[in-house]
Amino acid sequence: MNPVPIAPVLRKILVVDDNPIIQRSAYFALRDQGFLVLMAGSISEAFNLIRCQKPVLILLDLNFPVEVGDFGGSSWDGFTAIEWLRRRGDFADVPIIVISSNDPEEFGPRALAAGAQQFLPKPFAREDLQAAVLDILGPRPTPARSF
Repeated sequence: MNPVPIAPVLRKILVVDDNPIIQRSAYFALRDQGFLVLMAGSISEAFNLIRCQKPVLILLDLNFPVEVGDFGGSSWDGFTAIEWLRRRGDFADVPIIVISSNDPEEFGPRALAAGAQQFLPKPFAREDLQAAVLDILGPRPTPARSF
């Protein structure tokens, strides 16, 4: 009897950025490393995906346009999202890499103090993003073989 091959379990990474170019850049860089990449263009969309998909890592921008669908417009930003995630018991330990075009010298330490594991300035190099993710998550696990 031939053993049935075991499909690798893809780890989910959520990219939260309103810029489609950043989303696509992150998608291709991480997909090529064997991750399942989810994308959200707003904080509210991200919260829905976090609750439903339970990613193992979140890449999070700091600046978002006002969500006018909310009455009066939402004032969510990356720091507010980090604070919300860190207060939630079920998501408190999900690692976060902040990706931002804000000044890294000012916003990098603020992001780390808020609960992010790393700060990656935009625009980022593909290799820098891959290295930051692998630094936190480690290499992709190989599936167990049955003999």
